[in-house]
Amino acid sequence: MADVKPDPESAGAAATDAADAAADEPAAKRAKREQQQAQPQHKLDAKQEDGIAKQEDEQQQHAEDEEDDERIPLPLSTTRSAVKRGHECPYLDTILRQNLDFDFEKCCSVSLSPINVYVCLVCGKYFQGRGLATHAYTHSLETSHHMFMKLDTGKVYCLPDNYEVVDRSLDDIRAVLNPSFNQELVTRLDSEVSWVRALDGSEFMPGLVGLNNMRANDYANAVLQALARVGPIRDFFLMPANYAGCRSLLVARFGELMRKMWNARNFKGQVSPHEFMQAAMAASKRRFTIEQQSDPVEFWSWLLNSLHMDLTGGKPKRRSIITDTFKGELEVTTLAGTGKGAAATSKEDVVERVPFLLMGLELPPTPLFKDALEKNIIPQVPIFQLLAKFDGSTVSDDIRLGRRKFRVTRLPNFLALTFKRFTRNNFFTEKNPTLVTFPVKSLELRDALPVPNGPDGKPLPSKYDLIANVVHEGKAGQQTGGAPYKAHIQRSVEKTWYEVQDLVVLDVLPQMVALSEAYFQVYQCQQPQPLPGSSKPKQQQQQQGKVAKPKPAAAVKPS
Repeated sequence: MADVKPDPESAGAAATDAADAAADEPAAKRAKREQQQAQPQHKLDAKQEDGIAKQEDEQQQHAEDEEDDERIPLPLSTTRSAVKRGHECPYLDTILRQNLDFDFEKCCSVSLSPINVYVCLVCGKYFQGRGLATHAYTHSLETSHHMFMKLDTGKVYCLPDNYEVVDRSLDDIRAVLNPSFNQELVTRLDSEVSWVRALDGSEFMPGLVGLNNMRANDYANAVLQALARVGPIRDFFLMPANYAGCRSLLVARFGELMRKMWNARNFKGQVSPHEFMQAAMAASKRRFTIEQQSDPVEFWSWLLNSLHMDLTGGKPKRRSIITDTFKGELEVTTLAGTGKGAAATSKEDVVERVPFLLMGLELPPTPLFKDALEKNIIPQVPIFQLLAKFDGSTVSDDIRLGRRKFRVTRLPNFLALTFKRFTRNNFFTEKNPTLVTFPVKSLELRDALPVPNGPDGKPLPSKYDLIANVVHEGKAGQQTGGAPYKAHIQRSVEKTWYEVQDLVVLDVLPQMVALSEAYFQVYQCQQPQPLPGSSKPKQQQQQQGKVAKPKPAAAVKPS
């Protein structure tokens, strides 16, 4: 830097001002000052210097005490924090992982704000901010809890000193806060037997963990357990990059829940679907809530259609992972002169193609007589008899829709079936206790209905294995209270069945699954077909599309 030279004009002006100030002083005062300057300065001894210094220190301390009465000394700034390694932080070992729970709504426990939220890694409570006078800063002073993690970034800070802590021992907490999967992990989920030990010493299976029933959401828990076993749905939502462009909160929360259920680094063998249910309540306009019991079949239909619409931007004709997995197609023939639709005035039968995500099967009426021991007889019906509804020749009567015949023209890779057990009227709900006998493995649809042909003219693969079975226990009145729904889940990697009812997970024999009061089932094709979009499915669609123009995928199940 160049030397700065004084300005001659400025120096002269300063000298003139000093001379004018000296001329204005009284002559006596000026003479006294000149006399003092002329006198020699005498050196003070050591005792006098110590006394003067002590007096000055007392005056300064007195002034500071007066200031302390009016203000509390705080750090100059907490906006910029230094970074320290784990061995440099004396509070790293105060973290209590058993108190951490990231399944609930992430908002400040004091202000209820979801913005800039930190979790105390000692007690597990959520607080807002980390600057001066924020709730997290105050909590650290009042409770001597010093370790805080920012929920949206996973960074850890020590308060009130406000420095960032960087240590590899914190990675397991981040893995619970925001589980992540790569393609290699996803491909190994169905090929490796995985058991994980929780913090309390218990063991659990990733992907088959208990779901908390907060009040009456067992109907949703059973559906979520079934969806977690559907491979394409699971693999899609385990990778957030697949739906990064979707702004739907329901899609985001469903993906988070899938990652938490399959997280092998979880601290406990259970997950609470609280955040997902909050999103579902908002998206359904409180049609499905935590407080009130609902029908799992209705929730399944609504959830699949909502996810499909959100993933496609509100365009139902577009493809999504939902339609690629569950979408099938029916040829519906309405006999002329029946119903209240177009066939009512038509002279010819009306034929149309209807896509479906769920097939509804009617149970035979319950017998009204008793046996010799005066006990009600519980009838049984084979599932093949119920599937005959879709053989293309059986006529189903409906006052509003008319006399109709159904024929399957495309089978999905995952087939969802429901048995209509409940009949509602203005006074009560009646349950049909008829047991449906079904094979747990190798359900051959060809034995019950004609199977559509592939591009080569041969029948398509139609052998299915059961992977999920939702059961309703008790009387029909329990639909509005208690926890009547549970799910039977097959863990394919072990070829073992488990019974899951909210937080309870128990192994069960396949024979008990077949004897249950099944209400809703999901089957997986043993030889899945290529997803629509390849050359073979296009040829198949062209052959099937000659009958009628397909409708959008809004139709969920035939009546």
